[in-house]
Amino acid sequence: MTPSITTVLFDADGVIQRGTHDWAARLHAMVDGDGEAFVNDLMLAERPAICGKEEFEDALAAVLRRWNVTATLDEAIEPWSWFAAEPVVVDLIQDLRQAGIKCHLATNQHAYRRAIMNDERGYAALFDQSFYSCDLGLAKPDPAYFRAILAATGAPASSVLFVDDIPANVEGARSAGLHAEVYDLADGTDVLVALLGRYGLPISV
Repeated sequence: MTPSITTVLFDADGVIQRGTHDWAARLHAMVDGDGEAFVNDLMLAERPAICGKEEFEDALAAVLRRWNVTATLDEAIEPWSWFAAEPVVVDLIQDLRQAGIKCHLATNQHAYRRAIMNDERGYAALFDQSFYSCDLGLAKPDPAYFRAILAATGAPASSVLFVDDIPANVEGARSAGLHAEVYDLADGTDVLVALLGRYGLPISV
């Protein structure tokens, strides 16, 4: 039996938006040594900021000093703005909202990127509500992240579908009682249309 879905949670990176430049190549080029280790160090340093426990700019500056990087902070942070929303997915979200389905953003982001997404790129208007990990103080795949969203929206877990490109995040949502599916934008938007259709959601495509 198809569940009655009234709310859809969309992840950001890999679901509604994709990179526009090779950010890894830019970061690798900033160091003379092991570029992969440098990027891994950056990703590790980013984690506290994603949960709102530190400013990302401070964490990034510390990594740059540790690696003796000569690039400025502005140059180093620029790749975090290299993304764009997929128009077809944006249209799908608007179709769902016009049909009465609540659509929320559910994404792991630090405050620096949240400001770009929510304010500069207009994501605040795209969704009914936006749930950034840095605001909740919780991050996927922690089931508590999803429980916090359920508490904020008042939606029963059984009426919510979550879509993410990372299997661990999907499992975290399922353990909180949500319906959840893996979807990667790289597989094409037709796959997302079919996924939403399997849940009986009203889409015009």
